[in-house]
Amino acid sequence: MKTTKKTGGPQLDRRETDLLLVPASRGRRSFDGWLDRWIATVDDLARLKAVHPMVDAIIEEQHGRQIRVGDHWLTDWASCNYLGLDLDAEVIASIPECVAKWGTHPSWSRLLGSPRPSVDIEERLTELLGCEDVLTMPTITHIHMSVIPVLAGDGTIFLDGRAHKTIYDGAMVAAGRGATVVRFRHNDPDHLEELIRASNKSGTRVIAMDGVNSMTGNAPDLAAFSRIANEYDGLLYIDDAHGFGIIGERSANEPCPYGAKGNSLFRHQDVSYENAVLVGGFSKAYSSLLAFVALPTRLKDALKVLAPPYLYSGPSPVASLATTLSGLEVNRKRGDALRADVWRMTATILDALRDMGIRTPNESGLPIIEIPLAKHEEIDAAGRFLFDRGVYVTMAAFPLVPKNEVGFRVQVTAANTDGEVQHLVSAITDLRQKFELQPRLTATPIKARQRPAREVVAIGGSGDCDHH
Repeated sequence: MKTTKKTGGPQLDRRETDLLLVPASRGRRSFDGWLDRWIATVDDLARLKAVHPMVDAIIEEQHGRQIRVGDHWLTDWASCNYLGLDLDAEVIASIPECVAKWGTHPSWSRLLGSPRPSVDIEERLTELLGCEDVLTMPTITHIHMSVIPVLAGDGTIFLDGRAHKTIYDGAMVAAGRGATVVRFRHNDPDHLEELIRASNKSGTRVIAMDGVNSMTGNAPDLAAFSRIANEYDGLLYIDDAHGFGIIGERSANEPCPYGAKGNSLFRHQDVSYENAVLVGGFSKAYSSLLAFVALPTRLKDALKVLAPPYLYSGPSPVASLATTLSGLEVNRKRGDALRADVWRMTATILDALRDMGIRTPNESGLPIIEIPLAKHEEIDAAGRFLFDRGVYVTMAAFPLVPKNEVGFRVQVTAANTDGEVQHLVSAITDLRQKFELQPRLTATPIKARQRPAREVVAIGGSGDCDHH
């Protein structure tokens, strides 16, 4: 495919397909207007995709958390590899032996046969999570699109108003098969209960929502939603893509407020798996292409013959099975130390934002820090300002977030360094001199937020552009 160079700044490769619309000279069919209408609904994002160096970029090279875009080196704050296992020598070294034994990819569907590493992962993960059973599939998107319709049937899905776009899409597939979808206000158990009481008393009830939110870094009060699920005979369906691997069970000797073991929001908040399904993935904290459902064994057996990805799709590549298994071992040996590093660097950034009076919706201290602009129209220029200063972030554009939250997102990983943190803080300090950032309303230092071991950290749909 041809690439062209953009001028007026760092030299960047751009693809011909980066044009917002196909030029009329190539010929247009009379029914092509539907595509223009779709593009119009995401105009801000489509424009950024076409021209902005931090959207749909081609990453030429990587050394640690330093990446090269065109001829420009930047610190990567857009990675979701929270534990830094993508760069971990022990994890990388696990790949050759496993590939030599199993080949690059077993082309069986899981229903036909599973390589032993897949089963080993499910068994180890069941033990880590403390759940009844686990079923793995390649991605969380596969799970939402196939499992939500099975769980809902012709019943009702109560969908959090800011549930991740992939949860919403799974609910829409279910709606096409006869389910009713009802939205409740984000993280509002009272509104959910009100809607359930007014709903049809027959049929299944699925309560679908995020665990740790992918934009705010906050999470719901699981106990409140679990109570509703149990009281009204519903099923709580939680996507904890960004929590798994980072937060876990509380203990008296935990190394940081994230808890220990990284075994998910349920264990962190000490909530039972009764009437609940937990969805998570290895593609973030564990840097591996694999996802899972924690569920009762009876449901697992049913999904093996009802969920299309298990019946028809190829499994995750062998390299990802290898890195998942080695990642679980690293988590057992060094995971808590890695999480403590992430917490420390995250606290440094959040404290700096507090000292500068800059608002972030992050109330949890988790390594997802969104910084909204006061004027959403300035996202292009603000992003370029950071890019020019060697800072690569996730652009939080409309409609990925509401216009009053447009800005950028920083994700902290164990592979980042204290020097990179100081460089980021310096760049944000310069940014606020040129662009107006939303002011902070409260001033509680993150470092002061350590809690007793049994107290839950107060970490509580959007569609961010991370991988599910």
